[in-house]
Amino acid sequence: MNVESFNLDHRTVTPPYVRLADTKTLPAGDVITKYDLRFSQPNHGHLEMPVVHSLEHMVAEHSRNHSDRVIDFSPMGCQTGFYLILQGEWELDEVMTLVERTLQDVIEAGEVPAANEVQCGWGANHTLEGAQDAARAFLAGREGWSTVSA
Repeated sequence: MNVESFNLDHRTVTPPYVRLADTKTLPAGDVITKYDLRFSQPNHGHLEMPVVHSLEHMVAEHSRNHSDRVIDFSPMGCQTGFYLILQGEWELDEVMTLVERTLQDVIEAGEVPAANEVQCGWGANHTLEGAQDAARAFLAGREGWSTVSA
């Protein structure tokens, strides 16, 4: 299939993990790299939308404090994880360090950035505590982040 994740057997993955999903070289020679950050077991669990929404805001904001090569942090529609899109080629250890530092920032945050009607399309749909709980759970599995399937 054309969509990389459609070729992944979602029954065998073991979150939390950080997985290289795709690398593309654009026509001008720029390289972008996409990582799958899976928080929940597909088809068995998911993150609630206020958690997804808050993590999206928090990681998008805080990751840029650690790298100017972050292009985007986007939620998966299935609510089991996110795609982290980066400029250039990255070693997995570099990405995991970026994720670890960013999630630590999420845990230490006092608010969800831009969680208001002026800066967000659904400013009331956030949960700082839920995002922090999800970040803690992801960090607790740090030793297994490089293992995608059992």
